[in-house]
Amino acid sequence: MPDFVRLREYIRRSGRKTALLNYLWSFMILAGLFWGMVTGSLEGVTQGLLDSAKDAVTLGLTMLGIMSFWSGILEVGNRAGVLDWLSGKMAPVLHFLFPDLPGDHPALKPIAVNMTANMLGLGMAATPAGLEAMKKMKTAGERATDSMCTFLILNISSLQLVPITMVAYRAQYGSENPMAVLGPALAATACSTLAAVVFCKAMDVWRGKNL
Repeated sequence: MPDFVRLREYIRRSGRKTALLNYLWSFMILAGLFWGMVTGSLEGVTQGLLDSAKDAVTLGLTMLGIMSFWSGILEVGNRAGVLDWLSGKMAPVLHFLFPDLPGDHPALKPIAVNMTANMLGLGMAATPAGLEAMKKMKTAGERATDSMCTFLILNISSLQLVPITMVAYRAQYGSENPMAVLGPALAATACSTLAAVVFCKAMDVWRGKNL
């Protein structure tokens, strides 16, 4: 019964958030239509809606294919033992960042894959591993654990040594120098990741934990 009550409460909160987003998007669409009528450009607004719907479907199918591909690569790497090797090599770093997780914790493998993929700018490869890591770190309670919070913060900061995805997008859309983002991306993400690590360790000290 308590599980049913928690599920019902979760659905109720999720429905409230969904309704808020529906109101927000409805307002934006109606505001665009109203502005089109006022300025006499309603035909352009209608064409924009149709083009955007087409782009959304195309993007969704593309994302589905890419996610399926990287999920398959992740499974192949897991069966081949690559993930165990990678998590072993990153063990000192992972122990420093996630002191709450023991050395044999099942979340360490997907965390290592996620961090490596983010450093290479492969966001599509990082997403399945990140979701898997969150599932394995989840405990019986409803609150996020310290390790889950640290992992989320590091994901948001996302150090990128080589932003492959961004370079590919720039090349696809005709950039004269797609690699021009390498330096700025490395500098920006290095600063954001350093700030994330400092913040997480400061919170550990504030809670009375050992570094």
